Amino acid sequence: MTAPSRTGGQILVDQLLVHGVDHIFCVPGESYLAALDALHDADIKVTVCRQEGGAAMMAEAHGKLTGRPGICFVTRGPGATNASPGLHIAKQDSTPMILFVGQIERGMREREAFQELDYRAVFGPMVKWATEVDDPARFPELVSRAFHIATSGRPGPVVIALPEDVLTETAIVADAPPYKVIESHPAPEQMAELQDLLHKAERPMVLLGGSRWSKEAVADFARFAGDFKLPIACTFRRQMLFSADHPSYAGDLGLGVNPKLLERIKSADLVLLVGGRLSEIPSQAYTLLNIPAPRQKLVHIHPDSSELGRVYSPHLAINASPTAFASALKTLKAPGTIHWGAETETAHASYLAWSDPSKIHHPGQLQMGEVMAHLRKMLPTDTIFCNGAGNFATWIHRFWPFRHYGTQLAPTSGSMGYGVPAAVGAKRVQPNSPVVVFAGDGDFLMNGQEFATAVQYDLPILIILIDNGMYGTIRMHQEREYPGRVSATMLKNPDFAAYAKAFGGYGERVETTEEFAPALERALTSSKPAILHCILDPEAITPAMSLSAIREKALASRT
Repeated sequence: MTAPSRTGGQILVDQLLVHGVDHIFCVPGESYLAALDALHDADIKVTVCRQEGGAAMMAEAHGKLTGRPGICFVTRGPGATNASPGLHIAKQDSTPMILFVGQIERGMREREAFQELDYRAVFGPMVKWATEVDDPARFPELVSRAFHIATSGRPGPVVIALPEDVLTETAIVADAPPYKVIESHPAPEQMAELQDLLHKAERPMVLLGGSRWSKEAVADFARFAGDFKLPIACTFRRQMLFSADHPSYAGDLGLGVNPKLLERIKSADLVLLVGGRLSEIPSQAYTLLNIPAPRQKLVHIHPDSSELGRVYSPHLAINASPTAFASALKTLKAPGTIHWGAETETAHASYLAWSDPSKIHHPGQLQMGEVMAHLRKMLPTDTIFCNGAGNFATWIHRFWPFRHYGTQLAPTSGSMGYGVPAAVGAKRVQPNSPVVVFAGDGDFLMNGQEFATAVQYDLPILIILIDNGMYGTIRMHQEREYPGRVSATMLKNPDFAAYAKAFGGYGERVETTEEFAPALERALTSSKPAILHCILDPEAITPAMSLSAIREKALASRT
């Protein structure tokens, strides 16, 4: 049967349906009206956002949660550049994502027409592939390629520019078949060598990171860790890959990491790095392992062969996705005598002590240790936690015990403003999951407008907004490097509780520890998007040190 004549916009939307897309995030624009019109009758939910950066971050969060490319549509020029933070997050976080961008008509190119950009040049270094469609008949081919590129090897973002006249022009072309994720599997001889290395090891350590995981892969790895009694650590903002309750869990490699965990890795004789790259933050500025030849025997498992040997030269390199590798672990047999069992118990005990919020006390009337203890008591274990960047995130990473896959949305790229749009994206895709955002005062206002999107779609996300009246992380570094010389880090903030109410949500101000528990209950029972505006003493800059202590230490080192 001959395919019907369709507009480019209709062919494009039909390809999204072919590839299983059921949700997109967008800010509308006249440059892709034909695609919007095709979406009108399509079985695809559309979330209309308030700014392209928020829309792109929502799509990225969708990709993190599902493993399928998050889809975002934005208009040309400023719309596209506004979306660039979401692309950068997807690149550094290895998240599958496709950004469709409106473009000027083909006949106007290279005249600097209204909002014209060369998308290949602008986004090429930031994404896995950037292209522009010149013929509507090529939509099936190019969209299929985009899905395969976004999900293959190390996943990442793709940008496709859509000239306005290509979307309205008609063509007769067949749809592409649905994309399939290309898996890479470990060879039997590699698994045999890994078993031999484990049997000979005395102080092994396992580090989990990256993407291409699944709920089943996480369960497979938990069983393997239990059989071998291996100590397991998760890399920066990948804590959902291993349950904090598991007796093998040793903590996470992020900012402000447990010093005992660092020593444990440095003294290991065998390190398994599964899925991750051990980049700047988890490697503690590339000091954890020697480069290029680690002192420890390194087994690096990664789905992209170009990452193997790129920074660290491994003793054994296995080009495999975490899902395929975790499945293959059932072929390994644990040694009869496990020499490191007691050390694994010690590592887990060290994590439990490090992550105990009851031991934390800092300046101010609102004690974050007690706040975290209450959240641990009241929130379900499958709560999805979202955050952007800032010292406030330490409270989640250190003191919330992640137990389930798909419960952490946080940018390893360190992007501010991520938490609110990520929460909206998560709640839109998984409406029955509880979703909580931790945000700083500076962090929140970078994408706080997406609170309006939460209200529009009746998404009862909870935002715990930590307000210390400054860009706290930068101020902390400022006091370390230039003590007492405060510059460009102070903030004068609005009444964030009133902000929530103005949008139609629930808002409440919290100034003391005693006020937090009842305020939390009221926010949760409101069934509205909610902001708890929590006033934190500026001195409480980290769980371990006050701002004054950091300044005094810096001054003392200079005398």
